[in-house]
Amino acid sequence: MPERRRPSALAPQLKAAVLIVAGLNLAYFFVEMTVALLIGSVSLFADSIDFLEDTAINLLIFVALGWSLHAQAIAGKFMAFIILLPALAAAWQAFTKFSNPTPPDPLALIFTAGGAALVNLTCSFILARFRHHDSSMARAAFLSARNDVLINIAIITMGIATIWTMSGWPDLILGLVIIVLNITAAKEVWETAQEEHLASKALAGEDID
Repeated sequence: MPERRRPSALAPQLKAAVLIVAGLNLAYFFVEMTVALLIGSVSLFADSIDFLEDTAINLLIFVALGWSLHAQAIAGKFMAFIILLPALAAAWQAFTKFSNPTPPDPLALIFTAGGAALVNLTCSFILARFRHHDSSMARAAFLSARNDVLINIAIITMGIATIWTMSGWPDLILGLVIIVLNITAAKEVWETAQEEHLASKALAGEDID
């Protein structure tokens, strides 16, 4: 039977931090989803799903801290797949609007993305001290919050471009940016989780392939 992983000195602080971050993400999910549906924005829709994803990630971290190294590695790999969900949502929305890329309301988009950036920046600062915590889950939370800030800046820039062009294409193109950012983060989390998996096998005295 594998040993439970001894929690680090930062574990209690990390649990408190991810609970706060989960609450912030859940609250703004409802705000951004509502605006996205009202103005028909692909990028805001994908970003609102991202807030829901971040809520799930941080709640999972809250529950999983203190699990065995092997169990945390499995949870880390699961999170790598969770991070891909906004990319899939963005791809689907882009596909459905491809034939008729009507522009979203640029001002509503810019102000909503600005609020999202403030929320995500706050979450990034809260999680920054834990980004080198010995867990793929903590790294997943920080990477996700960091990427969200970049996405929000891109949405604001795209909103400005929409004012000038009055085209729906910038909104669709941003979906590709969201996909790339999430795939990169998922890859990093998967690699960290794989390292934890190999470490758990070494501790158990198993052969490492």
